[in-house]
Amino acid sequence: MKRIQFLDVVRVFACFLVMLVHASENFYGGPDATDMAGPTSLLQSESDRLWVSIYDGFSRMSVPLFIIVSAFLLVPMKKEQTMAGFYRKRFMRVVPPMLFFIILYSVLPMLWGQIGPETAKADLSRILLNFPTLAGHMWFLYPLLGIYLFIPVISQWLRNAKPREELFFIGVFLLSTCMPYITRWCGEIWGQCFWNEYHMLWYFSGYLGYLVIAHYIRVHLTWNNARKMTVGAIMMVIGAIWTILSFYIQATPGELLVTPELEIGWSFCTINVVILTTGAFLMFSCIGNNNEPKLLADCSRMSYGMYLMHIFWLGLWVGIFKGSLQLPSVSAIPAIAVTTFISCYICTKILSYLPGSQLLLGVEKNPQNKN
Repeated sequence: MKRIQFLDVVRVFACFLVMLVHASENFYGGPDATDMAGPTSLLQSESDRLWVSIYDGFSRMSVPLFIIVSAFLLVPMKKEQTMAGFYRKRFMRVVPPMLFFIILYSVLPMLWGQIGPETAKADLSRILLNFPTLAGHMWFLYPLLGIYLFIPVISQWLRNAKPREELFFIGVFLLSTCMPYITRWCGEIWGQCFWNEYHMLWYFSGYLGYLVIAHYIRVHLTWNNARKMTVGAIMMVIGAIWTILSFYIQATPGELLVTPELEIGWSFCTINVVILTTGAFLMFSCIGNNNEPKLLADCSRMSYGMYLMHIFWLGLWVGIFKGSLQLPSVSAIPAIAVTTFISCYICTKILSYLPGSQLLLGVEKNPQNKN
């Protein structure tokens, strides 16, 4: 099966955006932050306020793009594939590298004094429960595994669902993505209260909505490339402006802020991020499938390993560009992201030649697209 070039582009782009997000977070993390933002945020200047808003806000499509790529390739599950077979294949792709890096993030930071033995011991004791203290980026793998668990369940419905039925699901999902704003302004709604988090739209909310959007685009959307490009560009611009401004208008330099409140519009399942992500994906889907650059396909194959290790490299480049060189955020943030991306690619590429690299790094060996 030939690789789908635009999916490789999306995957590499999303991988870079993750690094751009985490590079940006070093410029608004509060006193409790590590290499990523903590529970509180503190912006030092108007310049940081502007450029963090732009770089980080635009990059919030990163995680949803990964979900959409997975769904585009895997949904619905093949008819001849069993549920057990699907789980075996998907979990063997994701879980062994995940566990390997959980151990690395629990142990290696002790070597340079970033954590103490007690923290390392506590992280290792929770290896089957959650990600380590210094590997906050690995939160994404748990929702991804949850999506994999649900794909065999929803596949049968998607095979038989009519376009209008899928649009109904997407419509309710979009309504659920407005709830962070509604609850911010109006308080608890639709059954929410301190003893019940399962509101009326709970079962239509979360990353499952992106899965259905991806299936609808692949199976039911019949637009030509010109229309996809036009509508996609409009959606991406609207989503980007909304997402950027949602942070910018709240961010007051010099004032300690509560991160979840400041990032209300940066949650991956808010309406503005859905608009931003869907628009970008529509534009990417216009890319043809001719003469894919080998470097692009190679970066796509290495992207999981690059994602897993990037926090190790990020701290190094933050220390150089923000610490030693003291570059302003306008140039430091992209410099950190680019050098982190390049370092991760080179490191993953070298390690990919070692026996067992597919198991420990998740490097694809098969030339076809996988996720």
